[in-house]
Amino acid sequence: MAKLLMWFLGVFFVLTKLVDSYEFEEFFYNKTEGAFLESVYGASAAAPPPLMIGLTIIHGAAARGAVCLDGTLPGYHIHRGYGSGANSWLIQLEGGGWCNSVRSCVYRKKTRRGSSNYMEKQIPFVGILSNRAEENPDFYNWNRVKVRYCDGASFTGDSEDKAAGLQYRGKRIYQAAMEELMSKGMRYAKQALLSGCSAGGLASIMHCDDFSNLLPHTKVKCLSDAGLFMDANDVSGGHAIRDFFGGVVKTQSLQNTLPRTCTNHLDATSCFFPQNLIGNIRTPLFLLNTAYDSWQLQESLAPHTADPHGLWHDCTLNNERCSPSQIQFLQGFRIHMLNTVKRFAASRQNGLFINSCFAHCQSERQDTWFSDNSPTINNKPIALAVGDWYFDRSGVKAIDCAYPCDRTCHNLVFK
Repeated sequence: MAKLLMWFLGVFFVLTKLVDSYEFEEFFYNKTEGAFLESVYGASAAAPPPLMIGLTIIHGAAARGAVCLDGTLPGYHIHRGYGSGANSWLIQLEGGGWCNSVRSCVYRKKTRRGSSNYMEKQIPFVGILSNRAEENPDFYNWNRVKVRYCDGASFTGDSEDKAAGLQYRGKRIYQAAMEELMSKGMRYAKQALLSGCSAGGLASIMHCDDFSNLLPHTKVKCLSDAGLFMDANDVSGGHAIRDFFGGVVKTQSLQNTLPRTCTNHLDATSCFFPQNLIGNIRTPLFLLNTAYDSWQLQESLAPHTADPHGLWHDCTLNNERCSPSQIQFLQGFRIHMLNTVKRFAASRQNGLFINSCFAHCQSERQDTWFSDNSPTINNKPIALAVGDWYFDRSGVKAIDCAYPCDRTCHNLVFK
């Protein structure tokens, strides 16, 4: 009974994380966990209970002013490696949206995305963080770390708003976490992978070269999952995501901390978009993304502000309800994404897996990362594609055919 309870709590946590990973200002789903269990996660009672890992607070962060939005100390979760993976490290930067105004950041600081006071004391390690070879064949015995996200700007800010009681210290949080992990043995790493999903996927791009510079004698690569947020027109012809990112940049004064290789020739908001950053990354980088990313469909392409009459409402919840003209629009978005990564893909050191699914964060979910029926391109699942690329077993430049040809997708369906 105790094991069954632990399994249920672990699955419940994963489902609530899936909902929360779609965080956007004043945006909430009224989906039930039952609906996610049935149509998204694909869990069954036969699945073993996930490994639960406790939260570690970074007490040394206070000295460098590395604090969450509300001033509390940041944290992370770590499961030690062993055997052949004892000197290998996988660092995952947590995602979870952004805040784009003082008002939304004030709200956020009362949640686990802005304060360690509200963070879960334990979280399940699944997908790329799993400790089981049958679930995570290449990284299961590595030192695996999840760095919690509580700054609201993908670990990039370094300013404050004293009047509002807000600390925008994402950059310092990242540095404090790395300093602590170095002291716990990462300095001796023979190989390392910096990863992240969604807002964390953007952060893994932002900090990829920083991470590599930290470990000059280590084999270092980076993985960005669902972090390729496109600077694209929404369904009304407007720029919903650019306007939103502009608010994030302005609120946290990110023009002072974004990569100079970008801001020396583009405006700061443009430099929050990965498409303007990936060309300057020196470290090998793998982009894992769906061509019809569910988050971008709902909050960048067809948010309520761009679709006030709800013509896209059903399509954003279930791809099978999209009209032919809506699918045509989404095919244009896919082509835009593929054109954006052409130069990136030309580099032998980089990797690519863009499948034609309606999903988000495929490395964090067990059913999409590695399972009996996980998504594939040319019969290769995501976990093996990433592993082949990381260990140089083969080059990976996998681009799926256009929707609806891929029958292996685990499309997200919202009710």
